[in-house]
Amino acid sequence: MAIMANSFEEVISLIKDRLDIVDVVSQYVVLKKSGANYWGLCPFHNDKKPSMSVSPSKGIYKCFSCGAGGDALSFLVKIQNREYKDVILELAEKYGIELPQKFHSSKENKNQKKEMISACEKAAKFYKLQLKTAEDANKAMSYLKGRDITDDIIDKFTLGWAPNKYDTLYKELKKEFKDEILEKAGLILKSNSGGWIDRFRNRIIIPIQNENGEFVAFGARAVDEGQNPKYLNSSDSLIYNKSKILFGLNSAQDAIKAEDGVIIMEGYFDVISAQAHGVGNAVASCGTALTPEHVKLLSRYTKSRRIYLSFDTDTAGINATKKGSAVIKETLSALGNIKQFDESHISSNTDNKYACEIRVVSQPEGKDPDEFIRTTGADAFKTYVKNAPLLIDFLLNNILKDKNSAKTPQEKAELVNQIIEVLKDVNNKIIQSEYVKMVSTVIDVDENAMLKELANHREFGEYAQVGNKKLVTNSSQFEIKAQKNLLSVFLANDSSLSFKQLNELLPENIIQDETLIIVKNTIDKLVCTINNVKELTKSLYTEFIEDDNLTQILTDIVELSEAFNGLEPAEFERAVKENIVRLKRCYQEKETEEIRRKYKQVNDDDIEALRIQMQLRDKIKLRTGDK
Repeated sequence: MAIMANSFEEVISLIKDRLDIVDVVSQYVVLKKSGANYWGLCPFHNDKKPSMSVSPSKGIYKCFSCGAGGDALSFLVKIQNREYKDVILELAEKYGIELPQKFHSSKENKNQKKEMISACEKAAKFYKLQLKTAEDANKAMSYLKGRDITDDIIDKFTLGWAPNKYDTLYKELKKEFKDEILEKAGLILKSNSGGWIDRFRNRIIIPIQNENGEFVAFGARAVDEGQNPKYLNSSDSLIYNKSKILFGLNSAQDAIKAEDGVIIMEGYFDVISAQAHGVGNAVASCGTALTPEHVKLLSRYTKSRRIYLSFDTDTAGINATKKGSAVIKETLSALGNIKQFDESHISSNTDNKYACEIRVVSQPEGKDPDEFIRTTGADAFKTYVKNAPLLIDFLLNNILKDKNSAKTPQEKAELVNQIIEVLKDVNNKIIQSEYVKMVSTVIDVDENAMLKELANHREFGEYAQVGNKKLVTNSSQFEIKAQKNLLSVFLANDSSLSFKQLNELLPENIIQDETLIIVKNTIDKLVCTINNVKELTKSLYTEFIEDDNLTQILTDIVELSEAFNGLEPAEFERAVKENIVRLKRCYQEKETEEIRRKYKQVNDDDIEALRIQMQLRDKIKLRTGDK
């Protein structure tokens, strides 16, 4: 008998009640019991020894190497690499949980999606047949042969041809599918006369498959001179989101895992040529720039998150490399440092030290990856991949290409500014100084002067402008840990204090990290209707189910809460207050340093200098306890 849920949140809650964390994880990982927990190799990074703990009592998993963590449901979403709503709908059906009336449309969408995928598959096969049988397909075949596209490659990628007629595809598919399905799948359009016409005409068809191999969209390449646009792509739909789908990923997955790395290219034919000639780990975005969703998707297939950017070598390609690398860094930097230099002197088992490794494949100028592979061969391209420089080296080399044109002091200063923009992100100061030494020699500027400029940039780079104030934005690891400790008191299982009493223990604004403020605000919202730790923890995971970063942070907080279990009320309060005192002291140190920095920027005979000096004296007295 089906169980009726009154809300989507209740559906999730009922599902979680039926999921056992050990049973769920053990379907994908071999677990071994050790004490109260189970341990196994983490499936989300290149784990050499069991780093992942599964806690039956807390209902969570946590990798102490890569940081992945969450509850049973978030584990399934991550390991299956699917949208969380799809996983929930599937589990609801499995456990006989009936969705509320307003969510019945989700089932309708699911059925529509199936029909749309089926229509796209039939369309792909129809277009492929047209490539060999249509009257006007010769020009398409000539174009493909000119790019060394063989029959085997046509078969592998289901390449096709859309004849130069208005309704060839529509007449074929309307026998099986409703007009609404064909329109939503992006296969037909309304004509000016009110009838239906094919969306793609007189174009080579490149079917786009999702990571599961389902046909979901199409790219269409013009072949006639003056035919615009050169590429016509499917619009987003129920089954296709270009920000989340990568061309070629369905056929590249095994190679990406085997190579533990992925090569991102710009165009469909770059990937087709690469994969056809043995570079199997190549993918491309579908007519859009690289997105955070693309990066998250790829990170699940390469455990070390080793990403090669192989774009065109012209100015547009270099700009795409810069933008793409920025997206990768922003998306993955929360997991740790970006690899910034090679470490041949260290053991090869260093993958886990880094959030990701970005390298740039820079083939000879004037050739895109497709042309280079076709004219020079896949082995030559693989050599470029093998010797691909890290992002920092590529960016510096690209800047230094213009070194000879920088002759005046002003031009050299601008060149130095560009170099500093790259070097400021290097965390290891020894490596950073070595780069400065090398670069200063190449461009013939004083090494010490460049180091001073870099130091000035770093000092001011630690502050963000907000109105007319500069606020410190970088929190130390201690601050983050201390703030997580304070939040963990809400999730301690045997605390004798109520949620209200815990809130009263914490001073206002003691949590200052932006992400942890989100966690604290969510806790405050939930404790208005929840009165026990187990339900609070479950609800927090539900709130953060769409955000992998917040899920990992929540898991850290759940782990830290263990330290507060078993404490007497007096000990509990003392531990909380000690954390608060240390954290306040840390904030005061930071504020004092900020005042010192301001003081350096004003003239000694300025009234503002006197005011800041007094402020600094008061802060130092407060810190040292002077009266």
